[in-house]
Amino acid sequence: MDVVEVIPSPDQYAFTFGGVAPLRTVRPGTALRLWSDDAFSGALTSATDLSGDKVDLSRVNPQTGPFHVEGAEPGDTLVLHFVAMEPARDWGASAVMPFFGGLTSTERTAMLQEPLADTTWIYELDRARNTVEFVAHHSDLRLALPVAPMLGTVGVAPAGGEVRSSLVPDAFGGNMDTPQMRPGTTCYLRVNVPGALFSLGDGHYRQGEGEACGTAVEGAMTTTVVVELLKGADSLGGPAWPRLEDDASLVTVGSSRPLEDAWRIAQRELVRWVGELHGLHPLDAYQLLSQVTEAPIANVVDVNYSSVVKVRTDLLPHAPAYGGVHAELRARAATLL
Repeated sequence: MDVVEVIPSPDQYAFTFGGVAPLRTVRPGTALRLWSDDAFSGALTSATDLSGDKVDLSRVNPQTGPFHVEGAEPGDTLVLHFVAMEPARDWGASAVMPFFGGLTSTERTAMLQEPLADTTWIYELDRARNTVEFVAHHSDLRLALPVAPMLGTVGVAPAGGEVRSSLVPDAFGGNMDTPQMRPGTTCYLRVNVPGALFSLGDGHYRQGEGEACGTAVEGAMTTTVVVELLKGADSLGGPAWPRLEDDASLVTVGSSRPLEDAWRIAQRELVRWVGELHGLHPLDAYQLLSQVTEAPIANVVDVNYSSVVKVRTDLLPHAPAYGGVHAELRARAATLL
């Protein structure tokens, strides 16, 4: 399988889903090797760089794309299989930014205390050990952490001609910030506009569930992804919200505020998916999944919060999703590694 490489220039970055002309057109079955910049557009390179001085908030979460997928029409399902994610720099950056994050007051959660101090951490990458190093600012702790690459942002153009910031997660995908979006995962997204117009970015060298301070170890990333298309998938149980599949789990993602509504969306979508796969009445699927699911929080810091609900497939009868496209793409991906 040939691999098409795309390295955008800064003037080609996309900062919205929808409203951006396609960077190029690709056919289903294409493998892409995509470079994406970090969430700060490369503005933070030293622990002395402060977000308030260096980061242009109109240029955060730059996306590589969008890509027009030949033949994609509303109601189809776009399939993205992530083959590899490779750190494209020898460092990543993270920050505590004033009035941003899960443990601070914000513009909408107004409190009287002063904002947390604007602070930047640089994580040096050790490629030989496959680690990034945490270095404390206010003590002597240094700690090597395993690299666990993921993408914070994957999505398609929204329905109805909407244009949404690349900071937003919603039914179209977007800035979900789930560590489940990693190599070996297949992502299913409902196509809303002709061509789907998908893009990706916001590479993380690692991130904890919830992304509590609002930033992961943000880094430029080279992502290899195989693009496929399921035609007319609405009649086959196409996803209303993002669905993920890996070798061990089926995963759904809901994004909303408050957090319990994001959780409810993801729970409902997994009830529907498992019900479709196994011919279960919704109440039976609801009862079964209440006993076997895990529900990690993806983020509690974005414009909408994202909740993940997942079920181990070894707990269920064998029933390949979408005709076994995940296993097929895993086999194709093996030829690229």
